[in-house]
Order: sequence, then C-alpha cells, then structure tokens
Amino acid sequence: MDVNWETYGWERLGRGVGRRRLPGWDATVGLVIGRDAVLLYDTGATLAQGAEVREQATALAGREVTHIALGHPHFDHVLGTAAFPGAEVFGAVGMDTLLPREREELWKDAVRQGVDEREATQAAEALVAPSHTVTGEWTLDLGGRQVLLANVGPGHTGHDLVLLVPDEREVVFCGDLVEESGEPQAGPDAIPSRWPAALDRLLSLGGEDALYVPGHGALVDADFVRRQREELARRFEVS
Repeated sequence: MDVNWETYGWERLGRGVGRRRLPGWDATVGLVIGRDAVLLYDTGATLAQGAEVREQATALAGREVTHIALGHPHFDHVLGTAAFPGAEVFGAVGMDTLLPREREELWKDAVRQGVDEREATQAAEALVAPSHTVTGEWTLDLGGRQVLLANVGPGHTGHDLVLLVPDEREVVFCGDLVEESGEPQAGPDAIPSRWPAALDRLLSLGGEDALYVPGHGALVDADFVRRQREELARRFEVS
C-alpha cells in the first residue's frame, strides 16, 4: 500500500514506510504498513502526541496500529504508548521491568525537558511497558512483508532496539543510537564503552546501501553512521 504521506506531515521512505519528526524534541516516529498489520516505531513524548500520531497513522494505513516497537526507554520515545490500546508492544529485553521501575524518573525528565506537569503525570500514570521483549532478533510478519527487530545495544541506553524494513532500499530505524541534529546524547543510562560496537552491529545488519533513520534529525547513510561511530569511539576512548 502507498499513501500520500506529505498530507499528514510525514516523510515517505519506501513502499508503505514513512516517518514523522515530532515537534518539541524532534523525535522520530516510524510507520510500516503491511497487508494485515501496522507497526509503529516509538510513540512520542505525551499522550497528546501519541493520540495525534495514532489519528494520522490510522488515516495513512486505513486501519489501527497493531504493533509498536519502542526504540529505548526515554520519555520522548515512550510516553505516548497508552494512546494505542490493544497494540502489541515490543522492547529490548529488560524494558518490561525497567519502565515501571523508572516511572518517576521518566516523569522528572519529561518535566525538566519542558513537558507540562499535568501532561507528564497523565502519561506516566498510563505508562505501558512492552509485553514482548527482544533479546537478539525478532522477525514480525505484517502480511506481505516481514520486518526485523534487533537488540543491537547497549549503547545510547542499556535497551536499544532497532527496526529494519526490507524494501528497494532497506530502511533502518536507529533510535538514538544515531543522531543527526546534534551530538549523540550520553545520559546517565548510556553505556559509552559499548556504543561503537552497537553501531558496528547496526551497520552489519543494515549494510552499505540502506537508508538510516536517526532518532533525531535528517536521514543519513552508512558513511554518516560510520563517522559517528568513530567520533563516539574517540570521545569515549574506546576502540
């Protein structure tokens, strides 16, 4: 299925594949439309953002989102998940227990970063943890197309999950393992010593010709990812 992505402010990346850069924190959400199922990658920073994404995704796909993949456990990528009732939620192994445990920290981080306290409270109270956890790789059949969820971390966090979508040019949703609009952010839950190796795994899976979609910023290619890998290695003094 192909649709007019631009009508809704989305960017077409391939056949039935698109993404939107959400306002506020420039976080990417991705959408993959299959014959029988619809997969969303990340859900935004608030329930309001999630609801808007749901409305647009439904219009684009002609049906509700059935599957969600959460790239990592930061507020601007996970707090919109409750806006998608009934969707199957996937995350890297450990996210199922980490999100409920870190609910208060997610709330604090969201408020520090400018989310309205009331909106942050609503989203944190409704926080949805993954019901399916990915240790290595997990292939999902969306009907007429298969996609791959891969736990390539740790790196940006201890729970980094990427999405690979085969197409004429493979599309790789990288989460915040790759950032284009600024220097990659290494917060207190980052594991810098493992980050370059995570990007090596990402490149191995995606290959030289893939289209790489950062968690924040414009689309990039394998050369950009490789340069960022080397910059991280120098920055954190790892090989």
